[in-house]
Amino acid sequence: MTVAKHKAWLKVTAIVIGSFGPIFFLGTMLPTSEPARWTLDFLSWPLDGLQDYQAPTTRFLSALKGGFLFGWGVCVWLLQRWVYDLAPDQVRRAVLYGVCSWFVLDSAGSAASGNFPNVFFNILVLLIAVGPLWKKAKDLNS
Repeated sequence: MTVAKHKAWLKVTAIVIGSFGPIFFLGTMLPTSEPARWTLDFLSWPLDGLQDYQAPTTRFLSALKGGFLFGWGVCVWLLQRWVYDLAPDQVRRAVLYGVCSWFVLDSAGSAASGNFPNVFFNILVLLIAVGPLWKKAKDLNS
């Protein structure tokens, strides 16, 4: 894996993380909450319609989650754009540790809250977000 491919993969990681932001932002308002409600229903498999956005606290948490995820995605995008060339392995490791930290806490919380199926979805997201970032890149031009 080259540094160029790692840098390109960081865009994939940024999109995977950040794409959840607008979905959960839509959950902040009842008329547009269906994509967020469906996402929660899907992630707490099976699809049974038990997830809803009627409670104002749920919509507030959706705003926080949407903001954090979108901001984190933008941060990863800008790290690959502005910092990666200066410190490729440090950026790679920072993103890797961030994604793995999310995975551990989100999965533990999902299991503790009775939403164990989300752990399996988290594994899929982890594998996509990390991709080739597991291994240090070798620059073929060096």
